[in-house]
Amino acid sequence: MKKKCVLAYSGGLDTSVILGWLIEQGYDIVAVYVDLGQPCEDREATLKKARDCGAIKAMIVDVREELCRDFAFPTLQWQSRYEGTYLLGTSIARPLISKVCVEIAHQEGATVFAHGATGKGNDQCRFQMAAEALDPTITVLAPWRIAEFRDRFPGRKELIEFCEARSIPVKASKGKPYSSDENCLHTSYEAGLLEELTTDGFNLVEFGMTVSPQQAPDAVETVRIDFESGIPVRVNGTALAAHDLVLELNAIGGRNGIGRTDIVENRFVGMKSRGVYEAPGMTLLYEAHRLVEQMTLDRDLVHLRDRLSPEVAEMVYYGFWYCAKMDALLAFIREAQRPVTGSVELNLYKGNMLVKSRTSPMSLYDEAIASMEGGASSYNQTDAEGFLRIVGLPLRVQGRVRPRGDV
Repeated sequence: MKKKCVLAYSGGLDTSVILGWLIEQGYDIVAVYVDLGQPCEDREATLKKARDCGAIKAMIVDVREELCRDFAFPTLQWQSRYEGTYLLGTSIARPLISKVCVEIAHQEGATVFAHGATGKGNDQCRFQMAAEALDPTITVLAPWRIAEFRDRFPGRKELIEFCEARSIPVKASKGKPYSSDENCLHTSYEAGLLEELTTDGFNLVEFGMTVSPQQAPDAVETVRIDFESGIPVRVNGTALAAHDLVLELNAIGGRNGIGRTDIVENRFVGMKSRGVYEAPGMTLLYEAHRLVEQMTLDRDLVHLRDRLSPEVAEMVYYGFWYCAKMDALLAFIREAQRPVTGSVELNLYKGNMLVKSRTSPMSLYDEAIASMEGGASSYNQTDAEGFLRIVGLPLRVQGRVRPRGDV
């Protein structure tokens, strides 16, 4: 009796080849296309391709709202950027894909979960650790970690030839062999010609979500974003569900050249890799969210959050979404974000985001206290004399005991 395997199926080059190879190995394949709002893909054509390639069943599971609401927005609340730049658009999606595939495996009586991540990348870690955290008994099958598979397909050329021989349509070509990963949060581009650091990635890549800043309109566009307890809820006065809100900001940011990056990052497995990303909507949200926080969060709280934020980014990037530490950190950020309510207007111009205005009913900013003008307030500048005498006491003591000499 054949083993049943759930394959996380994108319809791209790798998973198209893997589907055929797994069938050759004697598996019955349930191809699962997890709909993350991939903006440039034909879903029905993808399912048809899976069936044409021999999958016993092919299905779509729509998790677009869940991706934005339960994964992207909590990460946004942390202001988490991996190595200060990457907004984690692919990383966030992997634990959700694993969750869906494990659920389908249970429904279909499958004991194996297969994916197309390579043995050199981060996604293999994210898929496997998430799947095993959700079901420790499931078998995770990664063909790229199997020598027999690699021997047959030593490079993208052989993968493309496999598809050409079987009339399987794929985006990759011998002439432009870079790979892409898309969802409603962003698109990432890597591999192929992008592996050469002297290649101009912005010129090479055919971007799907953004125009270049040079091609953006020569006019300012203003966007207003409203937050409630750290969650974006309205764009330009219109209340929107999480996924629809991200789509609206993708359109606004995309036409203004917002959100393109090209970085060399450190993978979890130890090597450096080069990635080109576009994330117009999330880039706008990160900036607007930061501006609301500046008004509403206590200094010590936001500084603590900022110290923890890189660690959260690492956990998401490495694949530790389903673990006790992340559970605790997500509970922390929900509490910390309670006062982050307010509105921000941004002027967008050729890739730039310039703050126009910000307001909040929870604002801790008091113009009377902050003003350099004279007048009565709850802050008496004379009090600063005693404050500094107390704060500076350890420095004066150290200065007497250990003189620093001429300065």
